[in-house]
Amino acid sequence: EEGKEQESGVITTRNILESFTESQEVRGLIGNLKGVFGDLAAREMTMEKFTAIMDKYQEQPHLLDRHLEWMMNSLLDLVRDNGSPPLLAHLAFKFLYIITKVRGYKRFLPLFPHEVGDLQPVLDMLADQNPKDSETWETRYMLLLWLSMICLIPFDLARFDGSLSEEGHAQLPTMDRILQIAKCYLVVSDKARDAAAVLVSKFIVRPDVRQKRMADFLDWTLSMLSKSSSETMEGTVVMNGMLQALAQLFKHGKREDCLPYAATVLECLDNCKLSESNQMVLRKLGMKLVQRLGMTFVKPKVAKWRYQRGCRSLAANLQAQGSVVQSQVITVAANEADDEEEYDIPGEIENVVEQLLVGLKDKDTVVRWSAAKGIGRITGRLPKELADDVIGSLLDCFSLNKTLFSKISFQETDNAWHGGCLALAELGRRGLLLPSRISDVVPVILKALTYDEKRGACSVGSNVRDAACYVCWAFARAYDPAELIPFINQISSALIIAAVFDRDVNCRRAASAAFQENVGRQGTFPHGIDILTAADYFAVGNRVNCYLTISVYIAGFPEYTQPMIDHLVNRKINHWDSVIRELSTKALHNLAPQAPEYMAHVVLPRLLPLSVGTDLHTRHGAILACAEITHTLCKLAEENNRSVTYYLNEKSLEGLKQIHQEVCSKLFLLCRGLGGELMRPAVCSLIEKLSLSKMPFRGDPIIGGWQWLINDSLRNLPLVSSSARQRIKESAVSALAALCNEYYLNEKGEADPALQDKLVTQYVSELQNPEEMVRCGFSRALGALPRFLLKGRLQQVLEGLKKVTLISPASVSFAESRRDALIAIAKVCQTVGVKADGSQEEYVCKDNVTQIYATLLGGVTDYTTDSRGDVGGWVREAAMTSLMEVTLLLVQKEAELINANICKQIMCWLAQQSAEKIDKFRAHAGSVFLTLLHFDHPPVPHIPHREELEKVFPRSEKETLNWNAASEAFPRITQLLGLPAYQYHVLLGLSVSVGGLTETTVR
Repeated sequence: EEGKEQESGVITTRNILESFTESQEVRGLIGNLKGVFGDLAAREMTMEKFTAIMDKYQEQPHLLDRHLEWMMNSLLDLVRDNGSPPLLAHLAFKFLYIITKVRGYKRFLPLFPHEVGDLQPVLDMLADQNPKDSETWETRYMLLLWLSMICLIPFDLARFDGSLSEEGHAQLPTMDRILQIAKCYLVVSDKARDAAAVLVSKFIVRPDVRQKRMADFLDWTLSMLSKSSSETMEGTVVMNGMLQALAQLFKHGKREDCLPYAATVLECLDNCKLSESNQMVLRKLGMKLVQRLGMTFVKPKVAKWRYQRGCRSLAANLQAQGSVVQSQVITVAANEADDEEEYDIPGEIENVVEQLLVGLKDKDTVVRWSAAKGIGRITGRLPKELADDVIGSLLDCFSLNKTLFSKISFQETDNAWHGGCLALAELGRRGLLLPSRISDVVPVILKALTYDEKRGACSVGSNVRDAACYVCWAFARAYDPAELIPFINQISSALIIAAVFDRDVNCRRAASAAFQENVGRQGTFPHGIDILTAADYFAVGNRVNCYLTISVYIAGFPEYTQPMIDHLVNRKINHWDSVIRELSTKALHNLAPQAPEYMAHVVLPRLLPLSVGTDLHTRHGAILACAEITHTLCKLAEENNRSVTYYLNEKSLEGLKQIHQEVCSKLFLLCRGLGGELMRPAVCSLIEKLSLSKMPFRGDPIIGGWQWLINDSLRNLPLVSSSARQRIKESAVSALAALCNEYYLNEKGEADPALQDKLVTQYVSELQNPEEMVRCGFSRALGALPRFLLKGRLQQVLEGLKKVTLISPASVSFAESRRDALIAIAKVCQTVGVKADGSQEEYVCKDNVTQIYATLLGGVTDYTTDSRGDVGGWVREAAMTSLMEVTLLLVQKEAELINANICKQIMCWLAQQSAEKIDKFRAHAGSVFLTLLHFDHPPVPHIPHREELEKVFPRSEKETLNWNAASEAFPRITQLLGLPAYQYHVLLGLSVSVGGLTETTVR
């Protein structure tokens, strides 16, 4: 519960500010600048405080709007004060820059004072700046922004030109001074370059400057562009400045002023070959400039032919009582008169659109996004036929078959698919994709929603899927419900599949948001509100929850059941990520009850050939899926009192049997690489599930093959990588337990003596194998054997396991095998049960209980260390768990078997381990200690000093005491020093911990 509260707390810390609460503190900081600017430490501290306050508003900068003016005026008063030293002015400008960074310069710009009297002082301040001083770039940036506002004053700049300067020389005209400043800062490498571009866009478009200087300035920028190379650092800086200036100029300038120069600029831009540059920023600026040039070539007008949705209000949409589909379909066609007024589109537009289409497949997202916006903006100004050509070219790009005329093939890269989706979303959002085109677009979007292309050991395509969700979101807002009705089931199923089964959390959340938008705007998605409550933005954040819980709920709606199952079978069981494959098979297990007939007659026959195919990932996923589906179908049949063959026909049963034979015969399992590491646990899982399904294979030779495979997997554990060992060992042991329970028990409820003798003897002999991992595997296998196989062989098994736990010179570093043997002993004891006067070959009884405890207590003293560190800790942890399990078993069945001496030893050793220096082992020991102390059904007998212990460790604090924290654990443990029985062991444990490495533990 604590974890859940923390998680929800994390979620709600975003976007919860309601107002600019620190305004008084900021006033104080600004008012105090005069007092702190001289002291470096105080100055830096003030800066850090101010930055920390402002950074809180990065996600909600609009909260600053009411306060921007007074903050700016307070800071500019310091700058304008003639008595302010340069250091104070620089500090004020740093503060201004921090505010601009949070709110953005566009919002900030109009607030600058722009009186005539400010022009000269700002020009003088800029003249005093050193463009190469890296400490004061904020000052230059803010002064250039301020100047870009002042230069808009509606007076002829010639009025401000003095006839002579102070030295008696002719002074440079103000117009030229400003241009000189702009040119100077367009070629610097710091942030001032961006402000200089803004200055150019505001200054050059003044009527007086445009007439006298615009042509010259454009000549200068184009010559600088031509002379610079994007392959040198200096050239990149210069080109960046020129492209920014041109893009801003063509954005803010009037069309009739810019049109005469547009063709020349486009030609120069083509010669620069920016698309071949390796500088992302230059390619992005190139895209911005190309689209601005394109918009200069065509008249600024809203296309009359664009699609306009009648009702854009969400509230009005929701009020449409039950009639989810609005009958009025509004399509606006251009009338004849407008068609007659069409003008010739310049030839350059073809060049511009082609460059933007090429930009859609750029390797960087920002370039693709800029190109997509450009396509949207320009298409909106074109006549209907030309716009349709652009859309046609865009859709040709998605075509999986290259055509002779398509200049771009979107099958080449994921980048191209991503750019194409962004462009489609932009066109849809602007109403430029007419309903007649929806039937061409939807198949592309459905493919993009599941786009996943394998590259080496991973895949690409999450950005494509995310962009496809954006298209669905845009379409929900753009179209009338009637237009999308034919595609609703496809789109809703695809979005649900992406929201629940996508590997990436961003895509799942994007799909959930797009689904929500469609439910609200369209109102036609089947069961939309019910699904949204289960699969909202936060619910889909947890992938396991999506696959195993949310999917089952959604599959309960018949419209989604089959598409979800088909997606898992076609796209997910062969996924490159093994985690996704395993989750998919578990999801199929959970979904099978929703459509058992479909699973049995369609899905299983499709999976069986795949499970013996050539592709490793598909084979792995298909085998696991066959196992899970078969298990579910058999459980369903059993619940309905039907036989296994009700769902599974003879062919399916034969196919399931064939999997093991095919896999073994093709030697896939014997690969000493990834194949074996994936196939072994998969086939073991199949054996387990088929055994649990009670398959009618009793007496079939296949059982011997399965047993051989399990034994072989355990014997070959040393040959697999350390990361896969645990998984193979666990799956083999689980398969063995299920196999024995189902197929080795005869009609009398006993094991076949010959088979029992062979199996137990073989497993016990493997316990002395020189390979540690083989010992581990067969120890756990013995622990998993059912009672009927251990009956009459208990002493042999316990003796064999005891030998594994002993430390000999040859096996001193075999800590893992000792750990697994101790775990197995407890499992064997739990399997055979307790009977005080029973036979030691069949039960835990008075004859063998002392030997069992001696073995387990021996494990608590294992302090072996090697290059991996305190490996004995694993053995001690397993010994403590096993002691607890055996003790609780005895207490509940035959408490008299626990004598006072054994109980004292257990509690003393646990107390010693509770003073352990390693947090994990200390926490485990403490947990076991308190479990035994507070156990009530019935209480554990003979615990020394029980009453004093219950005072030190009250029952109420059993769950809350944090043993991981040394500061909480050690004050409690040291209180046991006052109890004679525990004194020696606790002192010993504390002595070991004092030699520990962590400072807190030592203290």
